[in-house]
Amino acid sequence: AVVSTQSTGYSKWKDIEISDDEDDTHPNIDTPSLFRWRHKARVERMGEFEKKKSEAKEGLELSQRELAERRKKLKEADDEAERKRLQSDIDQLEKQLSEWGAKEAELEKQEKLAPWNVDTICREGFSKTTVNKMPEKKKELSEDERLEQSRIFMDKYKDEIEKFGFYSKWNDSKEYLLAHPHLASEDTANYLTIWCVNLQMEEKNELMKQVAHQTIVMQYILELAKTMEVPPIACVRSFFDKIQICDAKYMEGFNNELNAFVRRIEKRAKEKTDKLIAEYEEEERQKRLGPGGLDPQEVYEELPEELQRCFDSKDIQMLQDVLTSMEPREAETWLKKCVDSGLWVPGASDAAEGQEEVVREQPGGGEKGEEVPNMAGAQPESCNEKHTHTGRPV
Repeated sequence: AVVSTQSTGYSKWKDIEISDDEDDTHPNIDTPSLFRWRHKARVERMGEFEKKKSEAKEGLELSQRELAERRKKLKEADDEAERKRLQSDIDQLEKQLSEWGAKEAELEKQEKLAPWNVDTICREGFSKTTVNKMPEKKKELSEDERLEQSRIFMDKYKDEIEKFGFYSKWNDSKEYLLAHPHLASEDTANYLTIWCVNLQMEEKNELMKQVAHQTIVMQYILELAKTMEVPPIACVRSFFDKIQICDAKYMEGFNNELNAFVRRIEKRAKEKTDKLIAEYEEEERQKRLGPGGLDPQEVYEELPEELQRCFDSKDIQMLQDVLTSMEPREAETWLKKCVDSGLWVPGASDAAEGQEEVVREQPGGGEKGEEVPNMAGAQPESCNEKHTHTGRPV
């Protein structure tokens, strides 16, 4: 085996200029001022040396360019006097070029022999700059496209979202979201909100409050992600770690947000319930409308008490007597309302023969000859399917 006898050279470590603040100083000397002066003087010396290097480099390059120009002109010159002048310039430039080269070499030698100091002992070995590529902007979706995308998400992950809504412990919620990172999204919060409204409409108040709690958890995660400008899943762990060790003020803010959300859900559920009831009642009312577009229930409630008794007892004779006792115009008005609402449907004989006229003298000074519709021809068999001839509203 060949053993190398070459020893490691440590000579370059001998000439190291000590730091500006390493020397002991006399007690009467202002040490900080001395350190600053030393550092300033060394920086000035280094600046002057760099200036000399720059001048030597520039002089060398200038001489090289001028020499190249003179040589080119010499080749093209025809006049003997001009050629002699150019040759003289070339000789002078070659001399200058040699001097600048020697000066540059001398400066490089001095630089190598100069003691290292705190500013030169370490130099950058390599440098690397990484420029991140900006992510491509997502295509702006239209309102219809966004709604369709949300619908597809909710249909696909409905069971997973509802399972998250049932969790009541912080750690369970955290582990579930970490295992299902796609649930940390705006669509999950929207689904939970809709579910809360439906639960309240079904009068499942306690379950609604549980799901509302998880909805606020998701909204907090989304807000934290928006603030930090990171994906929501990146904030799941930090949110749950913080909420479990947070101070009373932070927890109070969370609970206040939850209570306000529950109140909004209760209000929204009531509004939707009232709207559905109103729509159902209007639909039923439309079904009840008679041939004249009047609601039999509303007309029945408007009738005088004596007319209501006629319909309640299904007594046609009583109805005729009551109408006869009224003012003709009043009787005609009530009768028309009953027919238009379907409370009373004239029989087939009325259509063929017309109603008979009953002429009577009004007891209150009314004139003779006023007409009162005769109900004798009305037949129960001719009643509309949606109403009864008894006067009972459907």
